[in-house]
Amino acid sequence: MGLDGIVAQMAEQVKKDKKTIVLPETEDARVLKAASIVAKNGYAKIILIGKEEEIEKSCKENAIDMPEENIKIVDNLTSDKKEEYDNLLYELRKAKGMTIEEAHKITEDKVYFGTLMVKNGDADGLVSGAIHSTANTLRPALQIIKAREGIKNVSSFFLMESPKKELGEDGVLVFSDCGLIEFPTEEQLVDIAMESATSFRDLTGKEPKVAFLSYSTKGSAKNEAIDKLHRVMDALKEKNVDFEFDGEFQLDAALIPEVAKLKAPDSKVAGNANVLIFPELEAGNIGYKMAQRFGGCLAIGPVTQGLKNPVNDLSRGSTVDDIVGTIVVTCMQVK
Repeated sequence: MGLDGIVAQMAEQVKKDKKTIVLPETEDARVLKAASIVAKNGYAKIILIGKEEEIEKSCKENAIDMPEENIKIVDNLTSDKKEEYDNLLYELRKAKGMTIEEAHKITEDKVYFGTLMVKNGDADGLVSGAIHSTANTLRPALQIIKAREGIKNVSSFFLMESPKKELGEDGVLVFSDCGLIEFPTEEQLVDIAMESATSFRDLTGKEPKVAFLSYSTKGSAKNEAIDKLHRVMDALKEKNVDFEFDGEFQLDAALIPEVAKLKAPDSKVAGNANVLIFPELEAGNIGYKMAQRFGGCLAIGPVTQGLKNPVNDLSRGSTVDDIVGTIVVTCMQVK
């Protein structure tokens, strides 16, 4: 696989300090191929969860050359850590009524087992979703790993790279939330903006310029949805956040300097935005897909943000390249 653009830059960075990423979906040949690529190139150390003989058989059937270096296979059913993870899950969930017997049964699920590996410090992050639903990937993370301190709402973003390098930061932008929170409240939009700014900074090393998107620019229309965005920005001002933000903006006013000069001449963000906050999931999801399909943008995600440790969901239509890219991003998210 030949990586390029922002993914190639991140891949070179994560090689310097290899993180350990759990892949529980070893039934899927795409996951095994991605693991092989990541391990061979030294992007990360990989833990594959499953029976060694079954993984070896699948590799042979699919002509996958799995290197010995940077790969570890763990059978969650026979692992000497299973009892420890059973007890960890029980302690975390007993207040919700979980019994130790239920915990023992739940850790037979590979996604739960992998999530407990991350919680216990035996791995740095997890990537799943090639054959599991978003709920099956993120529910264990929300129950076990939970949100970072100061963040109540876990959200998601897409890392976008446009062939038009004049957009965003040399073509790179964050779109959020495009995959998780359907109708964000004011509090959720505050968290989405703060986490998206952090995500952009962590992944690119550049300073975020956050734009709140609407069909209106700076009061060209008036309604409750626009008033809501203004209250969100007031809340961010009270928090004294360490990034530039502004709105409400139409998309062209957020991204195109010539339009920004006409519609928002006094804004430091207008025309230069690199983080786009959508008012609702519907707009965000449509927006990223249009950028991807009409604009030829690379779209990596949805990437989860706000968790104490990174757990990321794959589309069930993911390619091997998509999985490799998501593993690289997950490594970048490790604090």
